Amino acid sequence: MALDHYVSQVHLKNFYSPLLGEAFYAIRKAELKIFHQSSNGVCRIEENSTNAYLREDRIVEEFLKTIEPRYNSAISELQGSSISADCIYVLAGFVSYVLVCSPAGMRIQSQPIKALVEQTAKLMDAKGSFPTPPPILAGKSLTDLLENGKIQVKIDPKYPQAIGITGVLSNTKVFGNSAWEILHNPHEDSPFFTSDFPIVVERTRDPRVLNRIVPLAPYLAIRICPNLELNRETIDSDFANFHYRRKKLSRSEVAVINQGIVRCAESIVFSSSN
Repeated sequence: MALDHYVSQVHLKNFYSPLLGEAFYAIRKAELKIFHQSSNGVCRIEENSTNAYLREDRIVEEFLKTIEPRYNSAISELQGSSISADCIYVLAGFVSYVLVCSPAGMRIQSQPIKALVEQTAKLMDAKGSFPTPPPILAGKSLTDLLENGKIQVKIDPKYPQAIGITGVLSNTKVFGNSAWEILHNPHEDSPFFTSDFPIVVERTRDPRVLNRIVPLAPYLAIRICPNLELNRETIDSDFANFHYRRKKLSRSEVAVINQGIVRCAESIVFSSSN
């Protein structure tokens, strides 16, 4: 049985502390307990990449083979004078994978499906599609039971994961054809954190658009600003619509991003400093 990392070890290792060797500081949000940990001991679930809803149940592992071995070189290239399509693909693919296969991502993507099932059930109930409720339910309809919480819809998180895996390449293209801000953190005493869900969701002036801020290393992050005008059917992997700008952050700007990383973390935050 494979222990699959839903946040790649190659990402986590970039946040190792120089004082701890091959480990970082880990902080549990629930009780603020701090401990030392290696990348191998966190962000992993048995058979997390295996999905029985798919014809090839571990197909996402094939996708990861095109991402993880090139992660560190992509980070190096991102700091250079030119950025290749390969670099964009690797980093956009990393973000897409975390959104699809992390527990937080699976939970978030379950909510629209849950809402759809509940709404469909209520519509069917209104049309008389269900038999008369038995006496044990005191004559309550399915709609009544859903609204008072007596019946709850539960979604198998593997189902939205399967949907996400089938669209992981499409999401990679969307992210790669968006506008990026390359965020440089020059404050060595205030490094970026990462977490078990290292994607900050950031509101914009347009309520339809949510930016994603992703820490890549203690000194480097990206802000992906999706373009709603992109046609998912026609965009390609050459990332012709990609454009970027670099931004050197102030100490207060780093603090705001770190606050976002902590808020969006599922349960545990990692840092290269105590």
